Amino acid sequence: MRITRNVGTLFVTGALTLTLAALAYPAMLGVQTTSAAPVRIIANPSSGPLTEADRDFVVKVRAAGLWEYPVGQLALQKGTTPEVRTAGQHLISGHAGLDATSRKVAKELGITLPNKPSPQQQGFVATLSADSGSKFNTDFANILRITHGQIFSTVAKIRASTENSLVRQLADQANDTVLDHITVMEKTGLVDFDQVIIQETTLPKVPAVNLTPPAPQPGEPEVVLTPPAGGGGAALPSGGASLPAGGASLPSPTPTVG
Repeated sequence: MRITRNVGTLFVTGALTLTLAALAYPAMLGVQTTSAAPVRIIANPSSGPLTEADRDFVVKVRAAGLWEYPVGQLALQKGTTPEVRTAGQHLISGHAGLDATSRKVAKELGITLPNKPSPQQQGFVATLSADSGSKFNTDFANILRITHGQIFSTVAKIRASTENSLVRQLADQANDTVLDHITVMEKTGLVDFDQVIIQETTLPKVPAVNLTPPAPQPGEPEVVLTPPAGGGGAALPSGGASLPAGGASLPSPTPTVG
């Protein structure tokens, strides 16, 4: 397999003093912008100063689940090895947990969350929806290993720098989840480490608009990534979300995988 471009991310309290900037939807959430976002305080809630980077991180965690959760479902349906199906189960369970925390943190901090992943992330889902057999297994393991490797350093940066206790809690959970997902991808035996390292260390040459999840529309139901029943099956997200039918309604992926 050759990857020709880089794969590219809570309760209300009366004591919060949020600025309008904290409520604004982030303009750009690529890996390079999240990691280099200016340390500008946009709100001073009781949980500690909230920066632009903190806010973007919460949105990025949410957006990651919105594409990795359905990809986990695809792995259960299309994976042809036990290791790939196990990795899919970990994606579903891990992102159901992270989604609950990110929604809780966002509610308390007044952060607007997306209900859809970015166009680039939608493209990853489209690619994997169109794949089958061994190609699905290989693309799945490598796309997910690259994206998790990239976000791993972002999680560490936020955990080391944030002064907000809620964001720290989310970063702790994200760190454990991302490391688990990296591990299960590697256990598939399908990861091309040479290509993974190249992709992880090369800044993505992707238009900012493709890296930004769309803001929710007024009155749009919140998508909730539900935990799998009994810890093994995959429940579809509520709020109208569903798996794409062969990726037909999704844009083509930015990176070329094949």
